[in-house]
This record gives sequence, structure tokens and C-alpha cells, in this order.
Amino acid sequence: MLTFEEKLKIVESFNELARHDISLGRVNFHYPDSIYEKKIVVYHLHPNGNGFVYTEKIEGYQKNDTKGMTNIRDFSEEELRSIIQQSIASLGEKEPFQETWVNKEKQTLTIIHEFDTWDIYSGDLLDGTYTTYRAAADYLHQEGFIPQ
Repeated sequence: MLTFEEKLKIVESFNELARHDISLGRVNFHYPDSIYEKKIVVYHLHPNGNGFVYTEKIEGYQKNDTKGMTNIRDFSEEELRSIIQQSIASLGEKEPFQETWVNKEKQTLTIIHEFDTWDIYSGDLLDGTYTTYRAAADYLHQEGFIPQ
């Protein structure tokens, strides 16, 4: 499990998020450019390592409450970066979510979220289609790819 400081450093690396210190040492991060009323991406990041990320509009994540939040307590750095990228994208990026993965041989594949599917491309060629991000990422991990 990542420490509070490690999670904070990861979240702060997203320049599009604005930090808001709240009570009990907790921190929220807002996405001011959200095209929705919803602006909070990271909610109640706590010094004990607990916290939540907004995933209401993202398939494949267990929602821990009625606010559409997913608990990130046990997330790895890779998982945390990915969920934050997806959360920001769900709140208003006009371009579809896109993530590049690379293997030891420097081959690259790209996950693109299009029309409610998660598609994996090798260049312009469609390699696979999945219903969730996690399914696409699991496939790429099994094939020896890691996100850039």
C-alpha cells in the first residue's frame, strides 16, 4: 500500500487538479475544467492512506457509496494514476481517453475508450475490444505490457 505522502505526490503530478485542504488533515483535489457540476476527482485523501476517486461515469470500478466514489486505499501507483486519468477524462476532456502501453521490446499498444468500449490498437489496427478498462489492462499485463 502506498503511503499518504506517495499518494499525494502522485495526485499532485496532475497539473489540471487543484488541491483543497479540508478537516482532519484530509485533502480533496478538484478538476476546475469539469464540464459537469461535479468537480471533485480525489475525495478525502487521508493521512492514514485511505481516500476515494470519482468513478461514477467509469465502468469496471466498484463504487463504495452513492456519490460514485471508489476506495483507493490499496491501489498501486500504476492503478492510482490510471483511475485519476480516467476520472478526469470522464469529467470533461473532449478527446477520448487514450493510454499507451509498452513491452520490453519497445512495442506499443494503445487503449482508447470509444463508444462505451475499451479498444486496444496496434497503430491503426484494432487488436481487441473489452467492456471495461480493467479487462483491457489485464490483457495487456498478461502480454507483458505496462502503461507509459
